Amino acid sequence: MAKEILYLKIANIIEEQISSETLKIGDKLPSIRALQKLHNVSLNTIKQSFLELESKSLIESRPKSGFYVSNTSNRKLSIPSMNKLKLLEDKTTSEDLITKVFYSLSDKNITRFSIGVPDQSLLPIAKLNKGLVKVMRNLEESGTGYESVQGSANLRRNLAKWSIVLEGKLTEDDFVTTSGAMNAIFNCLMAVTKRGDTIAIESPVYFGIIQVAQSLGLNIIELPTHPITGVDLEALKKVIYKVNVCCFMSNFSNPLGSLMPDESKMELVKMLTHHNIPLIEDDLYGNLFFGTTRPKPCKYYDEAGIVMWCGSVSKTLAPGYRVGWVAPGKFKDKIIKQKMAHTVCMPSLYQEVIADFLEHGRYDHHLRTFRSALYTNSLHFQRTIEDHFPENTKISQPQGGSFLWLELDKSIDTAVLYDKAIQQKIGFAPGRIFTQHDQYHNCMRLNFGLAWNEKVELNLKRLGQLVKNSL
Repeated sequence: MAKEILYLKIANIIEEQISSETLKIGDKLPSIRALQKLHNVSLNTIKQSFLELESKSLIESRPKSGFYVSNTSNRKLSIPSMNKLKLLEDKTTSEDLITKVFYSLSDKNITRFSIGVPDQSLLPIAKLNKGLVKVMRNLEESGTGYESVQGSANLRRNLAKWSIVLEGKLTEDDFVTTSGAMNAIFNCLMAVTKRGDTIAIESPVYFGIIQVAQSLGLNIIELPTHPITGVDLEALKKVIYKVNVCCFMSNFSNPLGSLMPDESKMELVKMLTHHNIPLIEDDLYGNLFFGTTRPKPCKYYDEAGIVMWCGSVSKTLAPGYRVGWVAPGKFKDKIIKQKMAHTVCMPSLYQEVIADFLEHGRYDHHLRTFRSALYTNSLHFQRTIEDHFPENTKISQPQGGSFLWLELDKSIDTAVLYDKAIQQKIGFAPGRIFTQHDQYHNCMRLNFGLAWNEKVELNLKRLGQLVKNSL
């Protein structure tokens, strides 16, 4: 039996045992090795089965203990709907709404469910400050001199060493540093497109991608995206002849939190390689996985150099440092020339601080703590939403990252709801800003990368009451 079908068959057997309460909430599952022997399959097949169950929030891993039936396995709410492919629909603008959401950041009393920036209490600020002092003392010219256009050799070397998920496929010479991930994406689009070209993106999608594409004069095709498995490749096949470049977040997309399965990543890269279409892969949240292992990026399956792998530490470590990078494959020379023309080079100081943090294992330690906090928060948020939002609310099942996507009753306009919530010092991101089309009016994105406390819990409950009052 095919491997893909076999791991799903095993996952379905366990799911049926959970559904029938043969396996109850909190029960420990047999070990991966025990199930491997029971079903006479490879360890990787069982791992894929467990990933499938984790993606449905049916099981959860506990460090040094094993896998258990998740407390959310009896969740009451459905996952959000999947949209349809839209090609001819009129475009709308959400600039005013985006501006309104960002202006709210100036008020420190607002609970920021709105913006995807981790709470400072979850970041190792003291350790970063020590690293900053150390680098200032040791860096030549205290960081005031120019560095290589390609970026800090020390940072690029540590990125290559740290990118274990790529199994040694990248070296320091494959990276170019940028001012955050969005700057990396902008440079990628500049390198491979011209005005009038067409870009295929997920939908809903991070609004910054739409803004950058529009600023470059690109036509945008929004592809239907499943809340769990990501972009619909069948929809992409229907429009592939129109597409000049793709930009996807295959690991824990923003705002859905979806995770594209490995076989879909392989199929995507194979398809785009065949058509010689570049893929800009935004892997900003790839390190924020809730499972046992970091998911591979599409870049892992890239043999032709068409995948431009973008990342940064903005969502995991130091948002204000603006340290990002791209492994642009065969487009590296274009990226370097553009960087020389636009910025000459990046500030060396913060790059060296991040390199030092990577080199001595502190990043690994921080990520383990950070992922645990995010996963716990996601469970707190989901339970509170199930208890205090309307029963017809639909909620995503993120397998990593820091966002929940909610689909509310069709009668609710979250842009109107936003104004009411802000008056009560509660912020969220209305769904309409994540598309160029007239859709997602009854949706919202919530950031759970906050410090879970009484105030956050209370304001989430109050937001649920505001939704109920709007029905």
